[in-house]
Amino acid sequence: MTALAPAIAATLDHLGAQVLVRGWLSANNIVFHHGGQGQVVDTGYISHADQTLALVDQALAGRPLAEVVNTHLHSDHCGGNAALAARWPGLRITVPAASRAKLLPWDDSQLSYQETGQRCAPFVPHAFLADGDTVQLGGRPWQVHAAPGHDPDAVLLFEPETATLVSGDALWQQRLAIIFPELDDTPGFDDAARVLDRIAQLRPRLVLPGHGEPFTDVDAALAASRQRLAAFQGAPLKHRAHAARSLVVFHMLEHRRRPRQALVDWIASTPIFLKALQCTGDAARAQQAADATVDRLLADAVLTPLREDGVDLVQMAGD
Repeated sequence: MTALAPAIAATLDHLGAQVLVRGWLSANNIVFHHGGQGQVVDTGYISHADQTLALVDQALAGRPLAEVVNTHLHSDHCGGNAALAARWPGLRITVPAASRAKLLPWDDSQLSYQETGQRCAPFVPHAFLADGDTVQLGGRPWQVHAAPGHDPDAVLLFEPETATLVSGDALWQQRLAIIFPELDDTPGFDDAARVLDRIAQLRPRLVLPGHGEPFTDVDAALAASRQRLAAFQGAPLKHRAHAARSLVVFHMLEHRRRPRQALVDWIASTPIFLKALQCTGDAARAQQAADATVDRLLADAVLTPLREDGVDLVQMAGD
């Protein structure tokens, strides 16, 4: 994490908060301190669980962790929940209320992990956040705002005194998150636009995003997100291609190196890609689309080819 601007650092200190900026595959962790205990918003991806434990433990400086709060239940935001619960027995896990029926009981068919070919260890929630609720973080009341679009169940968290927003994946500074419902032929672009409007109405002075550094140039980030969203609305197939590409990169960031054909087969058999590439029920077309996706990533030098023992492999560039 780069050094924070003095005003951002002062606001976080006032809130009793520390932002642990993570690299992919993990979402940022926001650690709060109050009354000798800690809370953390979002917990990273499961393959980074040991790192998450170490980072949160260091940030807490000997305090026990009392609560996890998730902005939404994508694997990179809640993949450390189970590990943290094992480390701190009695940990309270608080999730968006719209996800309740998917977790009680745990229902893989309703959660996103099978769809995306990603992993998340099961956990049990204890409390739920709905639009209009208030949640105490660091001893301060934070407003809960529904944030459908990227994920239908997601929430924003807003502290009105300092005008600080925990945006999850609803607003990033430099990029726009995938609008997942659209991959399933369910409207999502309009919901994402309405969430950007709600953020504008809140007028945050500081945004703590799910990915990337905290930032204060909120108007510029909103304008850029609206521009990207409008471009995807005007060309939905480009959004699907962008989503497929991003999800393959996520997979390769976890695995780093794979036989090319194994990667193609994985893409062609993973439900989210079949939907994104509009190949459901057509195995031959799915293979062709998966092969073309890998070709584009190689052409763009996101992946690099190599050959070992007569097998064609692909790996993340720079490895």
